[in-house]
Amino acid sequence: MSSTLKEVGVIIGEASSSEFFFASKPGEMPSRWEYLLTYSEEDVDGKPKQVEVVAQIERVISASQALTKELDFEIIKKIIESGLADKKVWGKARVLGYLTDSGDLQQPKKAVMPGKPVYIAPAELLEKFYSYPEDEAIKVGALITRSEVPVSLSVKGFRRHLAIIAQTGSGKTYLAGIIVDELLRKGGTIIMLDPHADYVFLSRKIDGKRHELADRITVFRNPSSTGRYTENEVGNVKPYEICFSDLDLDEICLISGISQHYTNIVTGLGKALEHLKADKDVFQPEDLLEKLENVDSWKTDDMDSKIVEGARSAAKYLARLVSMRVFTSGATKISEMLKPMHLSVVDLSGLDDDVSDYIAFRILSDAYEKVASGEFGYPVFVFVEEAHKFIPATNSTYSSSIIKKIAAEGRKFGIFLVVITQRPSKIHSDALSQCNSQIIMRITNPKDQAAVAASSERLGETLLDDLPGLNTGEAVIVGEMTRAPIMARIRKRTTREGGSDIDIMGKMKEAIEKAKEENVENESRRLREEMKGFMNSSEEGEK
Repeated sequence: MSSTLKEVGVIIGEASSSEFFFASKPGEMPSRWEYLLTYSEEDVDGKPKQVEVVAQIERVISASQALTKELDFEIIKKIIESGLADKKVWGKARVLGYLTDSGDLQQPKKAVMPGKPVYIAPAELLEKFYSYPEDEAIKVGALITRSEVPVSLSVKGFRRHLAIIAQTGSGKTYLAGIIVDELLRKGGTIIMLDPHADYVFLSRKIDGKRHELADRITVFRNPSSTGRYTENEVGNVKPYEICFSDLDLDEICLISGISQHYTNIVTGLGKALEHLKADKDVFQPEDLLEKLENVDSWKTDDMDSKIVEGARSAAKYLARLVSMRVFTSGATKISEMLKPMHLSVVDLSGLDDDVSDYIAFRILSDAYEKVASGEFGYPVFVFVEEAHKFIPATNSTYSSSIIKKIAAEGRKFGIFLVVITQRPSKIHSDALSQCNSQIIMRITNPKDQAAVAASSERLGETLLDDLPGLNTGEAVIVGEMTRAPIMARIRKRTTREGGSDIDIMGKMKEAIEKAKEENVENESRRLREEMKGFMNSSEEGEK
C-alpha cells in the first residue's frame, strides 16, 4: 500500500502514543486539520503487528534561523535577495488511533518512532474510520478537509444521549432535521418538542411533495395554540388534548405550585376535588376554582377550620391553571405518539412558556412510564429543541425533572435524549453532562464555550479554540456516536425546513413593489376625489 501513498514528511523530535511532530518541505506541508497516516508496531493478540495509525494535524509552524525579528528590514531584504534565507516547516499531529480487523478503534500503546515517514491518509482508510455499516449509519455529511470522504454516525451512540449545540444561525435545526429523518427511516420512534414550528414540515420534501414516510409522521398541536402554520400547510395535524378531570391531586399541586409542605392547603384542595368528582365526571380548572371559592357550601361541621382556610388559600393557586387555557374535555393518549417507526412533532408555537413546559412534562412523563414499564418495546428518541427553556441551569420547570430523569436513567429502558440549544451555559449541567456525544457548531460566547468544555471530556482545547471559526453548516462531532472526533460539513437536507431565516432582500424588494402599488392606488383615489369635487362645483354653478 505504501507505494501508492503520498509522503509529506518525517516524524521528528519527541513522539508519544498520542501526538508527534513531523518535518516537511515548505511546498509539501499539508494544511491544518488534514489527516495523516503513519505506521507503528503494536501487540495484537499477543503478537507484534504493523498497524496503520491515523492522525490529524493540529498546528503548522514555519520558521527561519536567518530571518529573525531582531534584524533591520533592509538586511532581511538583502538576505532574501542573496538566497541565504532558510525556510523550515513542521507540524504537530494528534494521534486518533488505528482500526482493528473487526473495525474497532484502538489507541496505540507504543509511541510512533522518530524517523518514520508520514503520508496523507488515503480516502478509503478515512471512510472506514468515519463510517458505519448501512443499517447502523446516520449519514450526516463529509469531512471538512476531505469532501470526498463521507461521514456517518452510529445509531448505537444514542444509548449515551446526544447534545446538538450551536449559536443561532449556525445550522443546528437544519442538522437535527437530517438526524430525525435518518432515524425514522431506520425504524425509530421519535418525539420532537418543537417550540417554534421548525420541524412541522418533515413530512414534505424540499420541492413540497409528500415524504415517502409522510403517513408515519404526525404533527400534534394543542387547541390553545395559535400555530405558526395552518393545518393545510402542514398536513396530518392532530390535536393534543389534556383532560383536567384525569389529573390526580399530586399533579394538580405540582402544576399549581402548591408545595406538599402546605399540608392544610393540600388537604383542603383534596376535599374540594372529592366533592367536584362526586358532582361531575368531566370538569375544568374553573369548576375546581369555583368549589374552592364556595367552600362554605360543601364543608361539613366536623371539618377542621384550618382545612377550610386551606381550601380558600388554594383558590389563589388554581387561578394559575385557569389562565393556562391548556385543558380540554378530551385526552390524547400517549399511545398515539408511541408507535413503531413513527415521528410525532409536538408543535408548541404560539403557546406561553408555562403552557409549553407543562405539555412537555405531560408527554415525556407518559412516554417514560410507558417505555419503562415495558408496555412499549421499541427505542424512543426524544428531541428537545430550545432545551435551555425546559431544563434551565438556575431554576426548576415542570419538565426539568422528567428530562433529567430520562438523561440519567432512560437508556436502561430504551428512551434516549437529544438536547438542542444555542445556550449551553443556561442548561442544567446534570442533563448536559449525561450527553456523552456532542455535535458542536459555531459558538463565540465565552460562557457557552466554557459550558461545552466542562461537559465534554473528548473536546480538546485545540478543537474548542476552533469553534468560533466554523462556518454555517460545519460541526465538530465527539463522543460515543463516532470512533474519533470529526470536523464535518453537514450534507443537504431532503426534507423541507420550517422556521428558517427569512429572505430579507427578497422581502424588502416585495415591500418596494407593494409600496408602488399603494402609491398608484392613492394617486388614483386622489384623482377620483378631485374629479368628484370638480363635478360637484360645476353642478352648483349651473344652479
